[in-house]
Amino acid sequence: MSSLASQYWALTKPRVVALIVFTAIVGMLLAVPGVPPLWPALLGSLGIWLAAASAAAINHLIDQRIDALMARTQHRPLPTGQLRPWQVLLFAVALGATSMLLLGVWVNLLTALLTFASLIGYAVIYTGFLKRATPQNIVIGGLAGAAPPALGWTAITGELHPHALLLVLIIFVWTPPHFWALAIYRREDYSRAQVPMLPVTHGVEFTRWHVLAYTILLQIVTLLPWLTGMSGVFYLGGAVILGAGFLYYAIRLLKPPSERFAMDVFNYSIIYLMALFAFLLLDHYLLPAPTTVGNLQWAPDAG
Repeated sequence: MSSLASQYWALTKPRVVALIVFTAIVGMLLAVPGVPPLWPALLGSLGIWLAAASAAAINHLIDQRIDALMARTQHRPLPTGQLRPWQVLLFAVALGATSMLLLGVWVNLLTALLTFASLIGYAVIYTGFLKRATPQNIVIGGLAGAAPPALGWTAITGELHPHALLLVLIIFVWTPPHFWALAIYRREDYSRAQVPMLPVTHGVEFTRWHVLAYTILLQIVTLLPWLTGMSGVFYLGGAVILGAGFLYYAIRLLKPPSERFAMDVFNYSIIYLMALFAFLLLDHYLLPAPTTVGNLQWAPDAG
């Protein structure tokens, strides 16, 4: 990859966007029994990726001053001067416009509208306003980042099913303990950049207790797929085991063995979410349940 291409690639935050697309694909697969229609799945995944990449590029553009002050982000294309703001803006607009065209014309209008709302929610409302306005920024703004499973679901069915919203709720509750663990470790960076993250405004101890509180809430929320009949005991077992691991990390974070332990919590939270959605997917195909799509009733073959 050439140097210029690698800078544009960095604008898309590929690792973050990969997790977003993964949860969207899981939403697609959970929406129907068996394998979802190929073209809506492929075009939907591409459209969601383009929108997420566009939002990431806008995040780079709005946060360029902050990024230049933080050790974690000083190497990004704008602070280093390898790209100009106008280049980033054109790139973001091109990605976003292509995404909306793809989703609106070849997938469905609902998915395009929800994806656009998610893009604006993250790139403009969260990055441009909430991030600088309140220590609850990641809680309020987390809804935009939690939307991908619902986007994947609507890409296949054209409808916003309650089960899709349940997937959104899981990511919404997962986001604060995930991000606050990183914020604890990077609190000096955020303080230098004058970003009012919770560890900066209320202290590390206060934030640690909030991580634990949200982790406990997350364990309750992740039981809902089983309680509502969306998933079976295979998922339930995986959720309980993964949740026990997250609780261990959150409790130990109250008196961590080292400063680095907050990053261990952050890294586990990523593994946790990927594994949780993998359990949802495996349970779906091991024990398929009837699903209503539009006016059609899908059900496993009773033989």
